Amino acid sequence: MLVQLLTHTPNPEQIVAAAARLCYSDSSIETLLGQEPHQTARLVQKILELGHHSVLEHASFTFGIEGISRACSHQLVRHRVASFSQQSQRYVSHAQPFAAVTPDSISAQPALLERFNAHMQSTHAFYRDLINAGVPAEDARFVLPNAAATKLVMTMNVRELHHFFGLRCCRRAQWEIRAMAREMLLLVRQACPLLFAFAGPGCLKGPCPEGAMTCGEIVAVREEYAQL
Repeated sequence: MLVQLLTHTPNPEQIVAAAARLCYSDSSIETLLGQEPHQTARLVQKILELGHHSVLEHASFTFGIEGISRACSHQLVRHRVASFSQQSQRYVSHAQPFAAVTPDSISAQPALLERFNAHMQSTHAFYRDLINAGVPAEDARFVLPNAAATKLVMTMNVRELHHFFGLRCCRRAQWEIRAMAREMLLLVRQACPLLFAFAGPGCLKGPCPEGAMTCGEIVAVREEYAQL
């Protein structure tokens, strides 16, 4: 898996702070954007503490992601406040064996791993036979598995990123999307530490939102994310 931060809104913290000031001020736009860094930092922190999250929507981040499975990308599109451009299995055919993501739970068992790899090879052979027989790639792809690797470009605004991290950094999230979310969080914290200082699984700021389904490791989770 490779996760890269491709670009983001210029001066996102300044934009967010200016939008927040505009809600409570009759100052000009130029004045709102001319605040000192310490004033911006103080206001961004206050925004996050008070939950005035609508202003976070004015800044967005774009990621390049590759080497995740189709099973993972199917989970991603459930986050509707986002934009996705994904490699097409209709136009990109697999003349060579397709890359596949193998769960650790399968890799840890040699006999099952051997069967898994054989299944992937058999699937590719059937796919190749379909292509060679003149079946369009858009139809041949019907035999490809959820394990098939994919790549995509994804854009989310800061508000949705906080929501995404709250759900997908949780230890109850599926392992692959959790690993991806953690990498994304590391990247945005490096780029904009003020905006994402409190981002992470829902239990960082209060009781576990999973209720009876909690992992029961809230102390360990908080220690983990305090060290990021």
